[in-house]
Amino acid sequence: MSWSLRMLGVGSSQAVELGSASAVVECDERPLLMIDCGQEALTAYLAHYERAPEAVFITHVHMDHVAGLERLFYKIYFDPALRGKVRLYVPATVVPHLQSRLAEYPGVIAEGGANWWDGFQLIPVTRGFWHEQRWYDVFPVRHHQPETAFALRLPGAFVWTGDTRPIPEMLARYADAGELIAHDCALHGNPSHSGIEDLEREYAPALLARCVLYHYASKADGEALRARGHRVAEAGERLALAEPSGPAVAP
Repeated sequence: MSWSLRMLGVGSSQAVELGSASAVVECDERPLLMIDCGQEALTAYLAHYERAPEAVFITHVHMDHVAGLERLFYKIYFDPALRGKVRLYVPATVVPHLQSRLAEYPGVIAEGGANWWDGFQLIPVTRGFWHEQRWYDVFPVRHHQPETAFALRLPGAFVWTGDTRPIPEMLARYADAGELIAHDCALHGNPSHSGIEDLEREYAPALLARCVLYHYASKADGEALRARGHRVAEAGERLALAEPSGPAVAP
């Protein structure tokens, strides 16, 4: 089997031209799991795969990562073949924030009689979850308040940090099997996001060599990151992954 991570978007919240930071886990080019669902990310997903995602993992609820869920709700709710069947994996402590940001809007549809959650199959997660016979690890990162933002790992294949400051202690545990690390990184850091100087200070060269940087502010910033010798993701790029090494079950 051939595993890959397709980058739907690589930009920060203001870098609309780079697309919402999001990716899709693929096996033999079949989309298995979408990571985050900003507006531009959903547009990119539908354009590439020509159908709605079957499953989405949410790292946190800033709108550049979840705004596309509202549009996805309308797409699937009015399609009997999709309603209630799109899996939404959400860290348990994030569920209340997603509820307050999207699900509580009064009168989800004008006709009445619908709850926002009717469109999805909600699966709250803590340390991880099973999807398509594979185990995925979930762990907290450093973005705004504690327990509000999380990373995703497919053991042996990749780690997706989501939005975060440097997390060397977490990567020592969750990126210890040679995984490719898709890491939040701008040219300049701030209290919510990593800057390249932060990563160069906090991470050993061998770890940095496995990082592919995304969530940067502009094409020019991406080129500046490359000029420092780092691998930088582009929207639409397909990153080859190693075969997952974690728990698996027969289909």
